[in-house]
Amino acid sequence: MYPKPTTESVFVSERGARLTQWTVRYTFNRLSRRIGLRGPADRRGPRLHDFRHRVAVTTLLRWYRAGVDVERHLPALSTYLGHGHVADTYWYLSAVPELLRLAAARLEARGGRS
Repeated sequence: MYPKPTTESVFVSERGARLTQWTVRYTFNRLSRRIGLRGPADRRGPRLHDFRHRVAVTTLLRWYRAGVDVERHLPALSTYLGHGHVADTYWYLSAVPELLRLAAARLEARGGRS
């Protein structure tokens, strides 16, 4: 039987306590070695933070391709990522050529109006 959680956190330890960032990183590193994302002696490799970037970019690409009003939905994505301000989410979105192309095409279709 699982213990009653001692926190309102979504992810909890076997004891019911909130997971610390160190525990999560350690576990991720071990699992990434086990499944081959990084070699046994690699000091660098994929980071959990990389998945946040991937989720943000993939979501926006999907929205642009589907014709969704990205500007209207961006606050929801920011909240999902845990950002306090939409501007904090923009950092994840720069330097992705396909995303920038889709955004530029949408702007052109509006006659340059945002």
